Formats: sequence, structure tokens, C-alpha cells
Amino acid sequence: MRLGEVRNEAALPNGKPLDGIRVLAVEQLQALPFATQLLARLGAEVVKIEKPAGGESGRGALPAMLDPYGRPVGATFLRNNLGKSSVALDISRPEGRDLVLQLAARFDVLAENFRPGVLDRMGLGFADVRAVAPRCVYLSVTGFGTTVATPYRTWPAYAPVPEAMSGIYDMKRVDDQPPVPAPLGGAGDIGSALYAVIGVMAALRQRDRTGRGQHVDIAMLDCMVAFTDLVTNFWSMGIDEGEMAPQIMHSFRAGDGWFVLICFREYEFVRLADAIGHPEWRGDDRLATRQGWIDHMDDLLRPGIEGWSASRTRMQVCEELGASGVAAAPCLRAGEVVADPHIAARDMLVELERTDGIERPVLIPGNPVRMSDVAIGPDRRPPWLGEHTDAVLATELGLTPSSLAALRDAGVIA
Repeated sequence: MRLGEVRNEAALPNGKPLDGIRVLAVEQLQALPFATQLLARLGAEVVKIEKPAGGESGRGALPAMLDPYGRPVGATFLRNNLGKSSVALDISRPEGRDLVLQLAARFDVLAENFRPGVLDRMGLGFADVRAVAPRCVYLSVTGFGTTVATPYRTWPAYAPVPEAMSGIYDMKRVDDQPPVPAPLGGAGDIGSALYAVIGVMAALRQRDRTGRGQHVDIAMLDCMVAFTDLVTNFWSMGIDEGEMAPQIMHSFRAGDGWFVLICFREYEFVRLADAIGHPEWRGDDRLATRQGWIDHMDDLLRPGIEGWSASRTRMQVCEELGASGVAAAPCLRAGEVVADPHIAARDMLVELERTDGIERPVLIPGNPVRMSDVAIGPDRRPPWLGEHTDAVLATELGLTPSSLAALRDAGVIA
């Protein structure tokens, strides 16, 4: 799907669910930018505050492309900032802080993901915003939260930090091999972003009833403990030291790569045995229990499954198993995901044309939230640094060209 295209045009007159909601985002990198991008896709107007020198840190990520002015724009920024406006504003200066507070009074949400205490020291904490904008919902996304005492409160926290501390890395570690960081990309970021969106929408709903905004405090570690619920749940039920519940949830080799196979129940095991030509497994006492499946994975099940799958492609394996009622999926490579017919049918990739002469577009995940009465798209490209500074400050705060020029000369805006 190309940037700006629309699907379900008949739904366009219905607008978007969050039309009229305005978000002022003092944000960087991925967790919060993903959340505010989703809010924008659902109709919210999102104005992004960035530092004048270089913009937010996601712009410096690699790989990168060049914007029309020859400045690098990193992949992290490109995939998390569709549909936003950019205001280049130095919030460390008193004049910049005052401009943010004036803007906050005109917005429904102020969202930030700075380390705890940073914005409080600048005069942009929750209490500061509430004093001038009592109806404004204040969203914080941090590694360990801002409102509760915790020994980790001041730790820096990229996504792998809360992911590791959730216990899932060690649980999935194989033998004496080291844990694999970020096995799902930015799960810590995106998982936290989803909880942030839920919190904001709930706070806005409550504001409709009470007339008051509140502080939505999202800790990434909290979110990852919720995401990796089996770690603590299994431990409480006697499964520890990286063990999994006794079930077949393993990867196997086919003729052209790998596939995963899932078998949780006894009736599924019967289907599996019949599908791959091993009906004798149904009466084998060694395989009569789920623990037996695990105990005899390497000497019985894997050789039998891979002996059958070796002459088949991953897709053939999954189609045959699926027809028998056994869940399986191919382990797709990156290019195969891009070309997958399901991804195309569901408009799950948005093409952003590059501005630096390279033909292959940048691919950005589409919006997975589909609604029958809401059109898919149109997405607007990520903003260039400071692209909307003058327009936003003039429209929202009535600043004149001479006032803007003075702020620019003083280094407050860019």
C-alpha cells in the first residue's frame, strides 16, 4: 500500500475514532513514538516536539536515508512517526518551556518518555502541566515508571532491558548458550506502546465524565512482565529453570527451510501421527503422555517428523498439517514476509518513497487495527525536522513572524 492511499473509501465520511483529539508529544526513539503514531492513525492530531539540533534521537538510528535537505533520517524514526507534525523547540530554555506549557493548554494529551525527573526539573512535569491544563492527560512511558519508588527508577532502558528483566530471555535460553537479546525486535517498545494507548484512551474516557486529566504512568518492565506472563505463572506452578510446559512447540526442518509445529492436546497428537504416516505412535506407551512427547523428542518425534517433511516445502508441510487440524507455520525470511499474500491483502506494509535517489521504498508496518466503518489510511509521511514549527506556533499561540524570527535568532526554535 502506497503512502497516502485509502482502503474502504466508503467509510471516509465516518471519519476516524479519535478525530478531534490532540496530542503534544515530547518523545524520542520507539516506545512512545509508536504509541502516538497509532493514536494518529486512529485520527488524533499529533504534534511532535524535537530539539532543534538534530531532532529526536530516533533520527540518528541506522540504517538511514537522507531527507530533501541532505540530513540523515534513521529507520527508527521513519517507522514510528507517520502522520505527525514536527516543531523544533529547545525545551531546556525557559522560553521553550513556556511555549510547551502554552501549547499543552490547547491539547488533550501531553506525552513524554524522558527519564524520570528530567521534565520535572525543567518545569514540564505532571504538576506543572496540570496547573495550566487541568483537563490534559499526561502520559509517561519509562523503563521503570515515575510514580512509584523502585530501585531501578533512574536506569536507562532501551527495550532489551525490560525484556531481559522479565525473565523471558533466560527462560528461552538453550543449554549453556548465552541469552539472545531482542529476539522479537522492539517487543519491549511496542508492547509498552500498546498499553500506553489503552491507558490514554481510558483516561480520556474518564476525563469525559470528571472533567479532569490524570497521569498515565507506563513502566516498560511492568508491560513485559504482563507480556511474558508464563515466566512467573509457570514458576508459581513448579516449572522453573527455563523449562516449558510439556507440549510440542518446536521448530523442524523441511526441504526448503524451517517450520514450527504446535501440539498441545492428545487429540492433536493423534492427528499429527496420522498426518505424517506414523499411526503406530498412537499406541506407543512412550508417547502416551505429554511429558513423553518431550522425553522422546530427539529419538522418536523429530526423526519421524523431519523424515516426512524433508521431501516437502515449508508451505506444503503447513498446508497438509493444517488440513489435518494440526497447527504449523513456515519460518519466513524477510523477503518472503514482504511478498506474502496475506500481508498484501491486509495492507500491512506501507511504502514510503525515499528522497535520496534510491528506488526501493522504505517499508513501514501498516495499522493492524481494522474497523468496519473506518477507512484504512491515508498515512502521511514522517515530518522533516522542524517542518511545522512556524505554522504550529503561529496558529496555536498567535506568534507573529517577527516573534518567530526573534525566537529563531535566540536558538529557541528552528
